[in-house]
Amino acid sequence: MRFAHSYPPAPGAAPLRDDTARDAQTEGARRLPRRAIAAAALGNATEWFDYGIYAYGLAYISAALFPGSAASATLFALGTFAISFLIRPLGGLFWGPLGDRLGRKRVLAVTVIMMSVATLLVGLVPTYARIGWFAPAALIVLRMAQGFSTGGEYGGAATFMAEYAPDERRGFCGSFLEFATLSGFSLGALLMLGCSLLLGDSAMHAWGWRLPFIVAAPLGLIGWYLRARLEETPVFRDMEAQAGARERPALSLKHLLARYRTPLLLLGGLVIALNVVNYVLLAYMPTYMHKQLGVSDNLSLLIPLIGMLAMMALLPVAGWLSDRIGRKAMWWISLVGLFVAALPMFMLMTHGVAGALIGFAVLGLLYVPQLATISAMFPAMFPTHVRYAGMAIAYNVSTSIFGGTAPLVNDWLVERTGSALVPAYYIMGACLVGAIALFFVIETKGCSLRGPAVPGAQRR
Repeated sequence: MRFAHSYPPAPGAAPLRDDTARDAQTEGARRLPRRAIAAAALGNATEWFDYGIYAYGLAYISAALFPGSAASATLFALGTFAISFLIRPLGGLFWGPLGDRLGRKRVLAVTVIMMSVATLLVGLVPTYARIGWFAPAALIVLRMAQGFSTGGEYGGAATFMAEYAPDERRGFCGSFLEFATLSGFSLGALLMLGCSLLLGDSAMHAWGWRLPFIVAAPLGLIGWYLRARLEETPVFRDMEAQAGARERPALSLKHLLARYRTPLLLLGGLVIALNVVNYVLLAYMPTYMHKQLGVSDNLSLLIPLIGMLAMMALLPVAGWLSDRIGRKAMWWISLVGLFVAALPMFMLMTHGVAGALIGFAVLGLLYVPQLATISAMFPAMFPTHVRYAGMAIAYNVSTSIFGGTAPLVNDWLVERTGSALVPAYYIMGACLVGAIALFFVIETKGCSLRGPAVPGAQRR
């Protein structure tokens, strides 16, 4: 404990007020990464809040905004979910280079507002019964706007988080971005489930499904406020200081592909594994459990939610562990575990509610080592001047082709083959692709993200 004294300082000693100021400065430096983590995480939570309410309200959204039978309307709604992902690479191409030129925080402040406004407007779209095909058309336009903004959101948030975190604690700090991912998804799911339980099926179909979408507006405003008040990341400021007054030329896609083709391809392979598992487990599972396993509406929403809450508790632990044993070790544990367990766990899910809960929980916990480390691992695959662009483009191209389409493709394949085990084989294939990419990835545990070189390249 420290005590203040009224004695004069010894000759030559620094004045006491300087010591106090130095303490205040140190404390401010400690608080700044926490504020940066909060700002990045809340925006990411807003993104995943939308996915949560859309995935968990799919039955109500499809009935309200699409024509035809329940099965065809659900397929249309899943297709619309996938459309937002197909536009994400365009968002990455636009926002990524902009974030490398103008700064991370400026772009992130804009994307979180775009995303939350589009989510709010989805909740205000009139029904198909009132305006006909304009209803699904409006939904598609809004989902495309969400996809465009999201194209700059996740890559920027992960870059922002990684560049603020201390090198030796990047895994632990980065895990809170994924904690926010599941928090946002869980909050959206809880709101949709809570509205369903409180209002009943009739009111939910009539108007209740719209309520969770309206919550996106205040979430987005809070995220914008936090991001707008922060300084740029220390790594980006270092790069700006070294560049001096010279304006850096705009990064061309041709230059990025020519100079950084290898990390782009490797990141794309890792994202196939990451997001196939992610969207099968989180976005598709409520629909899968209800349609293919015969689980009731509310239980099909509740079972994945319980699993996600368990995953959230372990994310900081896994992030902390990655700072000690490395990101690649964590990914090997996850990829091998999921490849081995996918088939038996999906077989277990077909044996009632208890089997569905255990199967989902095991797969979710095996997914945690991947999820906890991506914010530390992926941005470190690129040097500072192309980090935002490289991360945004590679991540979103791979996600749009393989991740966002996973619910639609799995639903279609299950219907065509009649096999409830299709998602297991899909996960196994994705993990195999991820393992091939992981073999060539550089370990960046403890590496500095500063400078023009790829972090960790000197270790090769």
